[in-house]
Amino acid sequence: MTPTTELWHWRRAIADLYAAIRRDPDPEAAWHRWRDVRDHLFAHHPQSPIPPENRAFYPGIPLFSYDKALRFHVGTSAVSNAPDQEFPAGADGLLRMRPFARTIGLAAPLGGELTLFWIVGYGGGVFLPFADATSGQETFGAGRYLLDTIKGADLGADGDSIVLDFNFAYQPSCAYSDRYICPLAPAANRLPMPVRGGERGLA
Repeated sequence: MTPTTELWHWRRAIADLYAAIRRDPDPEAAWHRWRDVRDHLFAHHPQSPIPPENRAFYPGIPLFSYDKALRFHVGTSAVSNAPDQEFPAGADGLLRMRPFARTIGLAAPLGGELTLFWIVGYGGGVFLPFADATSGQETFGAGRYLLDTIKGADLGADGDSIVLDFNFAYQPSCAYSDRYICPLAPAANRLPMPVRGGERGLA
């Protein structure tokens, strides 16, 4: 395969994985599938963010244990007239993102709400980066991602609520290799409390 078709295959694998997660009535079983499939992709796929010379020895993605208390069905409120935010995107120039919604329901358990961003460009997509009190200590310092629908990371919805399960929080590719430049969690999405779910450890 060429690098382009390899990336296509990677994206399809991730999209299929999240589709299976959304279908599974057991969130913890879905999380085990997420862990196992991603471990395999990281260790063996040519588009893995793990440098090729390290893949044979890669022990698997470090994760917190599954915690059902970190799964939420939250509402959202619209964000109006917010200016676009720009983030470096390497050779692609700047990535523009537009705040479009704010969560309702995370303040009590996690100490704050989060802004959802719409990626401005062809097709668009929802993006939810965040940082918390573990960032730089137990997790990647620049934050983690929970949703990125352009790349297939979508946990679904329940009626008017969206599913935010922080057990599925993951580090951006730039945590593993300086080949990548990743949008970081903005100040508005820094939670004051620790979120000990999803990927852990500093790469």
